[in-house]
Amino acid sequence: MVEAILINGLVLGGMYAVLAVGFALVFGVAKILNMAHTAFYMVGAYLILIMSIMLGFPSLPSIVLAIAIMGITGRVIYKLFLDRVKEHPVAVMIISVGVAILFQEVLLIGFGGHFRGIDPFIHGFVEIGGIRAAYQQVIAIVTSLLALVAIRLLLSKTQVGNAIRAVAEDREIANVMGIDVSRICVITMGISAVLAAVAGAVVAPVFMVHPLMWLHPLTIVLAAVVLGGLGSIKGSILGAFILGFAETAVIFLVPMGAFLRGAVGLSVMVVVLLLRPEGLFGVVFEEERL
Repeated sequence: MVEAILINGLVLGGMYAVLAVGFALVFGVAKILNMAHTAFYMVGAYLILIMSIMLGFPSLPSIVLAIAIMGITGRVIYKLFLDRVKEHPVAVMIISVGVAILFQEVLLIGFGGHFRGIDPFIHGFVEIGGIRAAYQQVIAIVTSLLALVAIRLLLSKTQVGNAIRAVAEDREIANVMGIDVSRICVITMGISAVLAAVAGAVVAPVFMVHPLMWLHPLTIVLAAVVLGGLGSIKGSILGAFILGFAETAVIFLVPMGAFLRGAVGLSVMVVVLLLRPEGLFGVVFEEERL
């Protein structure tokens, strides 16, 4: 039981962390709540399904293509729909929800409401420190951790990362310094969509793929960024892992816990908003930094 909670908690927590970082990144830079973020994760998983199962592509090229396509899609959607209304938060939320539902309906038309599985990229099990885990679960955990390290290095060690952090800190000063704020927002949206696709690639061979799979992670991502502090990368990661383990514990330890897992994220979000609205690593909403 403890082994199952540990392994599944790491898989879920890693996936939620990658999603939460992408969500927090867009909020910190573009100051928008992109409610379609987890829809990118869903579409990325379906692209892998289409290319690897239906078209017969090898697994690795399927993943790379899916991630690249979602990166381009995120940038296009930002330019076509969100950039024009980014000064109106409610409009951004409504439009992004509409985009997510559009993706959902297209997938429902194309694939129906059926649950579909993708074969593990590597079959078999491995034992680490007395804990037995499937190779695919280990790959999922390692991939999530590598994605988190990569985004941290991107933000701290590259010119684009410095520009992203500058815009998140103060877009007026960044503009005065010659940074193209609009371009940085588009790039950030592309990075966010890439992270969502990476999360989709992580879970596609582990869990089932279906056209409503974006809804539950959206709840957890919102709860994670609220728990960690809106716009805080490290807070979002910590919040995601806390919720991932909490959700796994509920599933394994509480009778009919699978039906209650959605309540975990919502409950945490409500409690944090009531007791500490700025989250674990936030100060006040207007001053959140990457």
